[in-house]
Amino acid sequence: MINILLNGCCGHMGKVVADMCKYQKDVVIVGGIDLSAPEGDYGYPIFSSPAEVDIDFDVIIDFSNATCVPALCEFAKNKKKGLVCCTTGIPEDVVSCLFDCSSSVPVFKSANMSYGMNVLFEIVRMATKALKDGSEIEIIEAHHRRKLDAPSGTALMIADVINEECDNKMDYVYDRSQRRSPRAQNEIGFSSIRGGNIVGEHEIMFIMDEEVVKISHSASTRDVFARGAIMAAKFIANKAPGMYSMQDITANIFD
Repeated sequence: MINILLNGCCGHMGKVVADMCKYQKDVVIVGGIDLSAPEGDYGYPIFSSPAEVDIDFDVIIDFSNATCVPALCEFAKNKKKGLVCCTTGIPEDVVSCLFDCSSSVPVFKSANMSYGMNVLFEIVRMATKALKDGSEIEIIEAHHRRKLDAPSGTALMIADVINEECDNKMDYVYDRSQRRSPRAQNEIGFSSIRGGNIVGEHEIMFIMDEEVVKISHSASTRDVFARGAIMAAKFIANKAPGMYSMQDITANIFD
């Protein structure tokens, strides 16, 4: 049994993770951390900060915000417990905290925790190898109106996968509105759509003169991210210190 400490337990994703764990036999939420815990019985103790945690656990799952991550990294190092960081929109200085933490404990970080999306990364990698010569590549992504960043972190991850297979020679183009020139062969173009409650949609187009190959992924609910977080917690429970991602789980699926 893997005992999970859930940071951000009272937020939307925290609640989804907790509910999902109820139906799994090999994981259990033994405690939560949240600054503003409402009254009521969550089925486990809730602490207002990592410093107050006085229970034993195996792995931390974090769905909070970037400002909470540095303190959580120090807490994980002091407790010598693995950390699954699912928080998005993390600036470079906080990313550095995660890498520093990974020298002492296993840290799992991925811009997208969906298993299906990470399978798509490997499919895109294979497609790029086969189609990069003679293709013009575009990435289209759509998310809900509340999303602040554009393009999405996942779209940038897809582009990075493509770029790796192209010897890092690709230029990322986010806006063509001020340009008056033909499209260059070494571009990856991005288009972002925001509206409604779209959970997340990504499409990659390999455009050739005679045909177009499209690869796409659509998330129906945010449950996919919770499921991925639990999968990650199981994955790093007994791992050595280091930085891990969902690609460590999916990298060899086509071997």
